[in-house]
Amino acid sequence: MRDPLTEKPRRKIPSRLIEVDAWIDSSLWRFGHGFSRFWESVTIFSRRFRARGLNKLAVEVACEGLTLGVAGLIVMLALAQPAMKLTANGLPQQTDYSVLFLDRHGNEIGRRGVMRADAIPIDEMPDHFIKAVLATEDRRFFEHWGIDFFGLARALSENARAGGVVQGGSTLTQQLAKNLFLSNERNIERKIKEAFIALWLESHYSKREILSMYLDRAYMGGGSFGAAAAAEFYFDKDIRDVSLAEGAMLAGLFKAPAKYAPHINLPAARARANEVLTNMVQGGFMTEGQVVAARRQPATAVDRSTTTSPDYFLDWAFGEVQKIAGDMPHRNFVARTSIDMGLQQLADESVEYHLRQFGKTYDVGEAAMVVLDDDGGVRAMVGGRDYGESQFNRATKALRQPGSSFKGYVYAAAMEAGFKPDDKISDAPITIGRWSPQNYGRSYAGTVTLQTAIAKSINTVPVRLSQKIGMDKVAALAKAMGVESNLRGDKTMALGTSEVTVLDQATGYACFAAGGMTSNRHGILQLFDTNGNLLWDSKRDMPPRRRVLSETASAEMNQMLSQIPIIGTARKAQLSMTRAAGKTGTTQGYRDGWFVGFTGNFTAAVWFGNDSFRPTNKVSGGGLPTMTWQRFMEAAHQGIELKPIPYIDNTMPERKAPKVAEEGDAPPPVRPASLTTAAQKVLAQIGMLMSSAPPLEKPEKLAAAAGDDNAVGRR
Repeated sequence: MRDPLTEKPRRKIPSRLIEVDAWIDSSLWRFGHGFSRFWESVTIFSRRFRARGLNKLAVEVACEGLTLGVAGLIVMLALAQPAMKLTANGLPQQTDYSVLFLDRHGNEIGRRGVMRADAIPIDEMPDHFIKAVLATEDRRFFEHWGIDFFGLARALSENARAGGVVQGGSTLTQQLAKNLFLSNERNIERKIKEAFIALWLESHYSKREILSMYLDRAYMGGGSFGAAAAAEFYFDKDIRDVSLAEGAMLAGLFKAPAKYAPHINLPAARARANEVLTNMVQGGFMTEGQVVAARRQPATAVDRSTTTSPDYFLDWAFGEVQKIAGDMPHRNFVARTSIDMGLQQLADESVEYHLRQFGKTYDVGEAAMVVLDDDGGVRAMVGGRDYGESQFNRATKALRQPGSSFKGYVYAAAMEAGFKPDDKISDAPITIGRWSPQNYGRSYAGTVTLQTAIAKSINTVPVRLSQKIGMDKVAALAKAMGVESNLRGDKTMALGTSEVTVLDQATGYACFAAGGMTSNRHGILQLFDTNGNLLWDSKRDMPPRRRVLSETASAEMNQMLSQIPIIGTARKAQLSMTRAAGKTGTTQGYRDGWFVGFTGNFTAAVWFGNDSFRPTNKVSGGGLPTMTWQRFMEAAHQGIELKPIPYIDNTMPERKAPKVAEEGDAPPPVRPASLTTAAQKVLAQIGMLMSSAPPLEKPEKLAAAAGDDNAVGRR
């Protein structure tokens, strides 16, 4: 019998569920009904703003413009990121060091650095010079905000009418942005950065400050930076005293200082100055009557025909001085450097000769070279073809793949690990993961000795060696030998895919020339204050050389490398008076050609390629780089004491003359006369004995030139 007391609660449960369901349904209906009424009222209200006819067209255009504007803003923010990173810390710190540089024999070769206190205020510069600069470089300078769209349109129109580039569209602010933050590399990425940095400069500095910075920092040829230094160099005058004709000639240098430098090409400089005077008249800065006297009596520069400035080297040496100076209280220095101007002249000539002769044929536009002596001193440095065209130092800053020239470190690590030149190893196809390196010509030689493998630049052998000894050990050895660039250490590095600089390669191979000891690369021999006090001496203050390769490994490496000019890929590197050793390198697509070689006296690294990384027309390491190295070394070894390569008999092997008909009939250069090593040592001893002598006139002038008006000369 059912109990009614227990059944009653069971009947209430379904009824409550029905109530909940009814409440949900009614709530949803009320919400939907209310939203419909609300939306209807919004629709009725919005009909008041409905556009018809032309108004509708305007609204549609505005909406599309807003959409595109937001999208464009996002794109601009993305493009501006690199420029924002460059300007995150403000302007690059302008050093307050001022250094007068001497060559290894004590001759003045240039100076770097400008004391801020010595900068000429823009208010003190001649008015006609300022007008000449603005009329030529940026007539609308005080009207635009860093980018002159009207000027850009005018330049495009003039260039289209002339059928070539005859007028630039960059503003003065954009040029300053390039000088402060960027290189002269011509690509769209650099132009984008330049535009955003120009806007940043305009928003943070006044027009007067921007113009002052531009006039103080622009390169104006002859190793001079800034208008004040250029006036002293070209006219031996203070910038305050330059005439209208001289000011016009200075203003014409900003476009192409190497092309219009009056000490190199006075007719071109005068023609350019005449264009500047015309610009001043056309821009309304002066009348024709005011400039006619300057046209009739053009400026004449001081004779600097005997003055040569190793500008790429000076830029690098200035950085070395700053490292040495550190926390020294001094700011004005006289630095005696390791550079030999005779060898520098030979290096410049060798590089330019081959670029001029074969640049178009091989579609190669740039080259770099670094020469070290047996003590590790930098004797010559070529950072590019034309410093006036581009101050970017390709010898110290350009990171390029070394190709097979990196194999020297792989084989050195193998010798350290116990391998021998006569050891045999397989030259057969090899695959590591998805990577299958191939030899040049896609052929294989079977079993070969390590000597043959490095001489013939076989690719599979160093890859096998690196797998056996470990790429970390190869990278560590390369670092120990002097390679300062970051090395990736991956499996492809054995074939030279990790970028290095020309200076790195010269430093690393100098260890072979030093018998396995560190090269102790340096560019500064001595550093003095303006009173002649010795502050730093390379022989005294540099760390002693240390051994990074055992004598056995060094002897084996030098033996193998010395065979490459005889039976290997560097036959054009053979010298007529002494043994040579080294390694060629060619990268994928012929983008880079290298030769790094040494004798008992010098180590030199040579690179050929294009700034844009565009492939050359099959420039290989055994071609132009080796020919340039050989041309330099033939002249560099004239009239000096020949030293043998460590552990190598200097007896000249039977030489099969390589075919060099493509070099033309031009005779090899002759090394300029210089002091012998013995004479240099005698003069150095005399200098030490005279260190307590009264000041001489020349050191006093040098000290004053370094920026210390109270200097009393070097003792």
